[in-house]
Amino acid sequence: MWTIPNQITMFRIILIPVFIVVFYLPVSWNHFGAFAVFWFASISDALDGYLARKLNQSSAFGAFIDPVADKLMVVAALVILIQDYQVWWISISALLMIAREIFISALREFMSSRGKRDAIAVSQMGKYKTAAQMLGIMGLIWQPDYDIPLILFNLPHEILMFIAYSFYVIATVLTFWSMWAYFKVAWPELAKQNS
Repeated sequence: MWTIPNQITMFRIILIPVFIVVFYLPVSWNHFGAFAVFWFASISDALDGYLARKLNQSSAFGAFIDPVADKLMVVAALVILIQDYQVWWISISALLMIAREIFISALREFMSSRGKRDAIAVSQMGKYKTAAQMLGIMGLIWQPDYDIPLILFNLPHEILMFIAYSFYVIATVLTFWSMWAYFKVAWPELAKQNS
């Protein structure tokens, strides 16, 4: 069970309280530090999946704990964004994203009970949603300003924040769209009468 990919996944769960503590540190670099922890967690997510395939160390425990680790980190970040920005559309988008994860998890459990979990496997749209969500969250956590050297093409604060907001909005749209798509696929099973 304690393969290298699973150890990386567990380390990602340990990073969640680290991420929260760094964000609330009374220092000037707290936003950048929290961004760095979140970025590192995101990279580790890609790494554990790659290593599981490369080392042939896929496991049932890994298949279970990997999405749990991802969702815990994302939910922690979204809750922080709600508290930090205190803007209605940031909050509604965050709640929609959290609700979507709960909805899809419940839907997958239901479809598994019917032997049809593969019907709502992760779609390409879901992968696009995740990518946009991660980029949006990282940008909104960082809130890049002029005090931090911007290696990325030396872009000004306003442009980087516009990019972060854009990814966050795209993630919100894809969140609703993918949730609706999964629901439509599962509806025939949901609409069946119990015999």
